[in-house]
Amino acid sequence: MPFDLWLAFVAACFAILLIPGPTVLLVLSYALTQGRRVAVGMALGVALGDFIAMSASLAGLGALVLASATLFTVLKWVGAVYLVYLGVTLLRAGPVRFDLNRPEDKPVGAIFTHAAAVTALNPKSIAFFIAFVPQFIRPEAALAPQFAILIATFVGLAGVNALAYALLADRLRSRIRRPGVLRWMTRIGGGALVSMGVLTATMARN
Repeated sequence: MPFDLWLAFVAACFAILLIPGPTVLLVLSYALTQGRRVAVGMALGVALGDFIAMSASLAGLGALVLASATLFTVLKWVGAVYLVYLGVTLLRAGPVRFDLNRPEDKPVGAIFTHAAAVTALNPKSIAFFIAFVPQFIRPEAALAPQFAILIATFVGLAGVNALAYALLADRLRSRIRRPGVLRWMTRIGGGALVSMGVLTATMARN
């Protein structure tokens, strides 16, 4: 994989991972109610869930690329539309409310399992990977090495991102709880998704 294409993938991953989707909201919820003691367990759970979801997605994507170049191009266009749709949906959504009444402390193992399950079993995650990853694949090159690099990169960044969110939420509990902060997080995430969708459509057209 060309280094400049990998750097573009890393930049795109950062933008995607910062968006407050189901996984990020789960991490914030646990961090705000359970504290930093669960941060590492959550991060590992998120990394495992993303590894499962992305591996399953790319297995199907690889078969599609080998079957038809035309289908691959169509998939890129579908991916562009899907990214814009996710962005608009996120922009129209209101700020999420968290139940901040501190519950009983949960075992870290249970939180690890919950984070992995939520991340891996979210149907949107699999659809998102199938829509997003083709922008960074060269169909004429061997797929397995490309998939390995992309999976390792995304999973590593996802784990670090979850850990950072958890630690930051624990330190800034009173501020992150405010609806205004969550509203701006939602707007930034939605805008980023719409921009990526438009960029993807431009790449496909060129």
